[in-house]
Parts: sequence; C-alpha cells; structure tokens
Amino acid sequence: MAGEACSSSSTAIPEQFEDEEELLLYGGGSGWVEPRTWCEHLPSLTSDLSHIPTPDTSCFRCHHPAENWVCLFCKDVLCSRFINKHMLEHYEQKGHCLALSYSDLSVWCFTCDAYLDAQVIQQLRIAYETAYLLKFGEAPPVRTMECMLLEDTGAGSSS
Repeated sequence: MAGEACSSSSTAIPEQFEDEEELLLYGGGSGWVEPRTWCEHLPSLTSDLSHIPTPDTSCFRCHHPAENWVCLFCKDVLCSRFINKHMLEHYEQKGHCLALSYSDLSVWCFTCDAYLDAQVIQQLRIAYETAYLLKFGEAPPVRTMECMLLEDTGAGSSS
C-alpha cells in the first residue's frame, strides 16, 4: 500500500556506479523514500495543530527526553520505536495513526506505513510550521513553487 504513492531506492545498482560499495559511498543505499502528498487518514484529523507541546517535551509514559513524537490526533508526546516504542503502542491501542517526529519534523502514518510531506499537505503544514518555530525559534524556510516543481519532475536531483 505504501509503495503506491512512495518510491524507494532500487536494489539494482545504477549504471553510473561500478559496484555496491561505490553506490553506498554516494548514499544510494540510504533507503530514501519520497513522502506521500496525500493520505486517506488526513480527513479524520480534527485537532487544532497550531497548539502542540514543545519539542523538548519528554515521553508521557517513560519520560525519556529524546526521539519523541507528537500524536496529531490527541497531542500526546511519546517515544519512538528506537527507545521504548510508546508511540507505536499508542497507535496499536488507540488507532491514532498520524504522528510528527520532534527529531526531524517528519510526519508518519502508521496505517499507511509511509511518510507524509508536511510542507505540502495543507492540513499538516500548520503542525510542521509550529513545531519548526518551537524547535528553532524562527519560521521555516519557504519552499517555492519552482522548487516543488523541480522535486516533482526529478530535475532537481543529481541522478
């Protein structure tokens, strides 16, 4: 399901690289995926995403200070699957599938198993901008339409 709107790095070695080691050296094995620009779970978001806890908020369950996510449905702050998996458990128990990472400000849909482009999706942009402002003390840089068009066509990549 996630593969329909996302693309990931190919397992075949592109022609410009001689071997797998060279591919890894240039980041080809990074597992990069394109975030989705739509998710069927977005319409169920009803909370005011301009008011979220600060990025330095500890996990509500274990109080771990790092690798935390904010649930975009109820605004609980919980740790990642790399700490104590409290956000994952929250999704499994409550069904709240959309969360924003305070580490890199990415948005993940647990149900779709995919990242969402919070800078492009209007419903998520306010959460992204608010988190950015709270984390860095300034508004996020603006992505111009020209930049987004280059990203969409692949013209901005060096492939």
